[in-house]
Amino acid sequence: MKKITTLCLALGFAVAFAGAATAQIKMGVAGPITGPNAAFGAQLKNGAEQAVADINASGGILGQQISLAFGDDVSDARQGVSVANKFAADGVKFVIGHYNSGVTIPASLVYQENGMLAITPAATNPTLTERGLWNIFRTCGRDDQQGAVAGNYIAQHFKGKKVAVVHDKTPYGLGLAEETRKTMNAKGIKEVMFEGINVGDKDFNALVSKIKSAGADLVYWGGLHTEGGLIVRQMRDQGVKAPLMGGDGITDDEFASIAGPGSEGTLMTYGPDPRKRAEAKSVVDKFRAKKFEPQAYTLYSYAAVQIIKQAADAAKSLDPKKIAAQMNSGMKFKTVIGEIAYDKKGDVTRLDYVVYVWKKEASGKITYVELPK
Repeated sequence: MKKITTLCLALGFAVAFAGAATAQIKMGVAGPITGPNAAFGAQLKNGAEQAVADINASGGILGQQISLAFGDDVSDARQGVSVANKFAADGVKFVIGHYNSGVTIPASLVYQENGMLAITPAATNPTLTERGLWNIFRTCGRDDQQGAVAGNYIAQHFKGKKVAVVHDKTPYGLGLAEETRKTMNAKGIKEVMFEGINVGDKDFNALVSKIKSAGADLVYWGGLHTEGGLIVRQMRDQGVKAPLMGGDGITDDEFASIAGPGSEGTLMTYGPDPRKRAEAKSVVDKFRAKKFEPQAYTLYSYAAVQIIKQAADAAKSLDPKKIAAQMNSGMKFKTVIGEIAYDKKGDVTRLDYVVYVWKKEASGKITYVELPK
C-alpha cells in the first residue's frame, strides 16, 4: 500500500511539472475559412500559423508556447459572434481577426466583455476603433484614409469623366464607397449613379445596363472580390469597357480568376506590397517554399502575432489589458510589414495606401502591380 501511495505521489508531481512545462497561451484566429471569401481566410490563417510557429521555435512568449484555435465565421456577423463566444468559453485571450468589418465590429464586443485582446489584420471600417474599446487594434489602415486616396486619384485622372459608384451595402463596402465619394465630390466630381447590390448576388445584368445607360467612364466598387469580379465579367459581356476601381477587398489573385481577361486595367487601393519589404524576405520565402503566396493580409496577420509578443515582452505580462496598455503607449513594433505604432484608438499611426493596376505578366497571369507615384 505504501508503495502504491509513493507511486501515486510521484505521478502527481510528474503531472504537475508537465503541466507547468507545457503551459500555453491560447490564441484564436477568426475569419472566413470557408465560403466565398475563403481566400482571405486562408491569408489570415496562414499568416498567424507561421508567426506562431516561428515564435514558438524561438522560445514562445515569456517562456510559454502559443496554442492556436481557429474559428470560421464564413463572413457572417452572427457566426462571427458565435466564434467569439466559443473562443471566450475555451479560454482564448488573444484573437487575430476577423476579416470583414461587419463581422469584426459585433465580435469585438464579446472580446471586450471577456477581457480578450483582438487585432484585426483586415477590417478597415472606422467605426471599429471609434467606440473607445480598450481591446481592439488593427494592423491595416482605415477606409476614410483609403477612400481619400481613391477619391484623389479619381479626381486627378478622371476629371470631366463620368463615375458610377457601386457598393455591397456592408459596413466595409458602403463605408468605403461613401468615403471615396466624399473626397471626389469635394474635388468637383459628382457621381452619375450610387447603387447598392446584395452580397451573394450573381446576376448583375440589370446593374450593368444602368452603368451602360449612364455612360460611365469608371466604375468605383465598394465591396469584395467575388461580386466585384462578377461585375467586371458581366460588364465586359455587355460591351462596357470602363475600368473598375476597388479597394483592398479585391486584393487576391482569385479576383482575376472570377473577372476573366477583362480584369486587366482594374485599379485598386491597398498598402505598399509588404512582400517586397526587406524585413519580410525570410518569412515570404517560407510561405513560397510551402507553395502559398502570401498576398494581401497574410503578412498583416503575421505582424499581429509579432506585436502581441513584443508588447507582452515589454509589459512582462500575459494580461491582455497590460499588453493593450503597452500597445497604446506609443511603443514602436518591428514587424514584417514595417515599423508600427498605435494611437489611443488602436489605429496604426502611419498612412500607407497606394494605387495599383491589374496587369498581365509575361506568363499570362493577371495580377496587381503598384503604380508609380
